[in-house]
Amino acid sequence: MKKVLYGLYIIIIIGIIISIVNSDIFSSKNAAAIAVGEKIYNKQCLICHGESGKGEGKNAGTAINNQNYLNTVSDKDIFNSVKFGREGTAMPSYGPRLSDEDLKNVVAFVRNWQSKEIEFDVPKTISGDVVNGEKLYNVYCINCHGEAGAGKVKMGTALSNPQYLKYTTDKQIWIATAYGREDTRMAPTLKGLDGVRQLKQDEITDIVSYIRILKPKENTNNNYLEP
Repeated sequence: MKKVLYGLYIIIIIGIIISIVNSDIFSSKNAAAIAVGEKIYNKQCLICHGESGKGEGKNAGTAINNQNYLNTVSDKDIFNSVKFGREGTAMPSYGPRLSDEDLKNVVAFVRNWQSKEIEFDVPKTISGDVVNGEKLYNVYCINCHGEAGAGKVKMGTALSNPQYLKYTTDKQIWIATAYGREDTRMAPTLKGLDGVRQLKQDEITDIVSYIRILKPKENTNNNYLEP
């Protein structure tokens, strides 16, 4: 009889644990952060990145609400992008105007847009031919991202931006180049995907290696996010 009772107690305890885990007890704090982050986003970010984060704001801003992007960046990456901004562009550094707690709330709001998990097939080593990468860049990338990665208004991100290069890994650049960003001008380039460009893995690696050595031109007003 005691064994039966012990068994029932164990089942009841397990049921309670499952109920707690599936409840909103642990998500209430995150829900609060998302709510606060939404208010900050609407005040500080909406004008460029848009109400839905698709880059549809009054001013030209990148689309940050797409699953390929959200599946390649960590919360820390988003935090750094907002805190340190993009020097020489209309994306300011929010570090001086928002507390770290505010920034974390914005990150929570942006992260809440992620609706699925995506696994990307990425080479273990990303080290290619810079010379060939430059040639390929000038054929496939320059029309949107500009000469030497300077960026173009409402066309493509400034890849030569020092903050972009500092806080973006080779793997992240490779995935963005290969798989693109859905619902944006950045279409897939990897052979076998539905993009017009059909590049091999090593060709994309060459492009990434070229992008990694880019430097912003001196005395260039790189305001690619201006309206």
